[in-house]
Amino acid sequence: MNAYRAKPLRYPWPPLIYGAAVALALAADRLVAPMPLVAPNPVLLPIIGFALALLAVSLDIWAVKTLMERQTAVLGTGCARHLVTCGPFRFSRNPIYLGYTLLTLSLGLISSSAWFLPAALIAAVTAQWSIIRCEEQHLEQRFGFDYECYCKRTRRWI
Repeated sequence: MNAYRAKPLRYPWPPLIYGAAVALALAADRLVAPMPLVAPNPVLLPIIGFALALLAVSLDIWAVKTLMERQTAVLGTGCARHLVTCGPFRFSRNPIYLGYTLLTLSLGLISSSAWFLPAALIAAVTAQWSIIRCEEQHLEQRFGFDYECYCKRTRRWI
């Protein structure tokens, strides 16, 4: 049996990748040089950051709830039982990673640190090449033509 049919990932990397990105942004801000974000009103950035964090967490919860309702794997270490194309998966093939990326960006706004912007970008690119690619191979092996049709009508991120 093809390894991608069984499960796409050996370890649950996504939280580790995004956690490392946050840790690196915090370390860079404290140890290298602060890179403050500037806004006309100093209260504006944290307010936008908290709103973005709320959106990110809500998106993640909605995506996980949708996967659980469809009785399929939530973590990439499990085999997908069903192709989920409803809920947030109608708009993005990777709403959980989108939520993680938005949450990383929101932490930069809340802390007024520009280091979170490249950290979020690096985490998203790393997720794209090391995780999403494997998950897509898994889904293509499992669901074939149905997955290809889903890919044609739904963007990878947004």
